[in-house]
Amino acid sequence: MVVQLTSLSHGAGCGCKLPAAAIGPLLARLPASTPDPNVIVGFDLADDAGVYRLRDDLALVHTVDFFTPIVDDPFDFGRIAATNALSDIYAMGATPVSALNLVAFSLQELGENVLLEILRGGAAVASQAGVAILGGHSIEDAEPKFGMAVTGIVHPDEVLTNAGGVAGDVLVLTKPLGAGAVSTALKRGIVGAPIEAAVRVMTMLNREASVAARAAGAHALTDVTGFGLLGHLHELALASGVAAEVDAAAVPAIDGVLELLADPDEGAVAGGTRRNRAFAGEFSTFGGDVVAARRWLVCDAMTSGGLLAAVPESSAGMLAGSRIGRLVRGVPGTISVE
Repeated sequence: MVVQLTSLSHGAGCGCKLPAAAIGPLLARLPASTPDPNVIVGFDLADDAGVYRLRDDLALVHTVDFFTPIVDDPFDFGRIAATNALSDIYAMGATPVSALNLVAFSLQELGENVLLEILRGGAAVASQAGVAILGGHSIEDAEPKFGMAVTGIVHPDEVLTNAGGVAGDVLVLTKPLGAGAVSTALKRGIVGAPIEAAVRVMTMLNREASVAARAAGAHALTDVTGFGLLGHLHELALASGVAAEVDAAAVPAIDGVLELLADPDEGAVAGGTRRNRAFAGEFSTFGGDVVAARRWLVCDAMTSGGLLAAVPESSAGMLAGSRIGRLVRGVPGTISVE
């Protein structure tokens, strides 16, 4: 029996994240944690991972990420989920070293071979990245989910956060957007969804991009996932105390995605993308010439996206990717899309 994994999920990939508009206020209601001078990065600035100093020359970087199937092939699902989880470590300028598998699965309904392929996919990416899988945890769940808790290492003085951007920095995006649209098209049976192209993008490690961002002297770094380009740029700009400008025409898309998003019926627009667009309305403005497809693209609920780096103009060419805008003086966290 061939199982269509995406038919079992209410959302797809990072599009199943709780909405950013709800998470921020909820976290703000939590009591303050006991101050610890060794906490370099906590959750107060919505960064990609937590960082804890062990020694003067060593800090641990912690992240966890899991989600529902974004593709039907279980091996590819495993690869995408692992690549996505590792991305948070690379977004901090760190090196991932170990991981734990997180599994929600129904053996009775789906069988052990499907789970085996998911785990094999995750292991293949971990091996490529030089990451040791030390174990994991599993629960029974009719809706499959997979991901990893990942630990990385970095020198405390070399942590890259989302809070160091300065006005004048060029914004470079290292992968095209649109995986949310592709997965939604796949779930809804829309002909022409470029699934192979999307899988290539989502299984591309951000390792080399992270190294290049550091070499280029990046002031701030994050990755683009479920909250969309505008959502993650908003977090970066807000944490950095600056505003941002985005050139909509310069934002790269997976081949075929703009055609999907140009559908007047909006059949490929994911639910997570709609939530992102509504939230972006609180801090973003669009120029009148920005077409509908590109308005959706910059809000696409991306899974395993690229790094978004704020780098000095003089070294922006050292980082392979698309120049999509810049940081500017203005109301912190606001974005103008032209």
